[in-house]
Amino acid sequence: MTLRLRQVAMVGDSYEETEKSLRDLFGLDVAYRDPGHRPGREAGVSIFGLRNFVMPIGNQFLELVSPLSPGPDSAGGRYIERRGGPGGYMLLFQVTRSDYESRLSHIQELGVRLVAGGDISEAGSDAVHIHPKDLSGCLVELRWCENEDREDGDWWPVERDWREHSNTGLVERINGAEIQTSDPLALAQRWGQVLQEDYYVDDGVPKISTLDGPVRFIEAFDGRPEGLGGIDLKVRDRAALVTHAKALGLPHAEDMIEISGLRFYLV
Repeated sequence: MTLRLRQVAMVGDSYEETEKSLRDLFGLDVAYRDPGHRPGREAGVSIFGLRNFVMPIGNQFLELVSPLSPGPDSAGGRYIERRGGPGGYMLLFQVTRSDYESRLSHIQELGVRLVAGGDISEAGSDAVHIHPKDLSGCLVELRWCENEDREDGDWWPVERDWREHSNTGLVERINGAEIQTSDPLALAQRWGQVLQEDYYVDDGVPKISTLDGPVRFIEAFDGRPEGLGGIDLKVRDRAALVTHAKALGLPHAEDMIEISGLRFYLV
């Protein structure tokens, strides 16, 4: 098992409000904003019709991507329409450089398409997106990056000074992810096949393992279609966070807080 769950991306059209909620509730700080959304510039996620911000959580990252214009003019906008609102969008996995090419070869041997390679790579890092029609559930990125032997090694989607913005006072790390679908077992098997990770069933829930925690597959229960419904966060004081979420007017339960359509499970 060499997959690291290095980054989770949300998609939504409430850019400022989502940033404020994540700052106020979890004490997170923005380490990077794609400069391409500025007039006259185009780089990074802006080539996909999006703007973003990225917040470190320990040595992992939480990103929001937001359409530059409302409606179906961008993949993100179409995703929001398809899922009936904002929510989870992408899981970004770090793999070792030595395994990267063999993983891509395996994926292509299965007839699975790879997209967006050159647009999201640079010196010291290389990445691809797996076509969501060939691996459903959410968009998946595979990436190698230099300094991979360090848990807090470089990560191309943020600037090199991201460590200065990492705050673990309230949230320590991302511990897993939850994908909802009409057939959890079949989708877990497909993910295991494509990503070369064995799936297993734990207490009736199909899962695949990563170094940071499992990706689990459940039946949809919120009236929304298939997608990345939630992530797990290792937190220092769950009760205090839920009390704060209530004061902020955020949807919440005993062990869950929802921001911009994504469920944050507190563990």
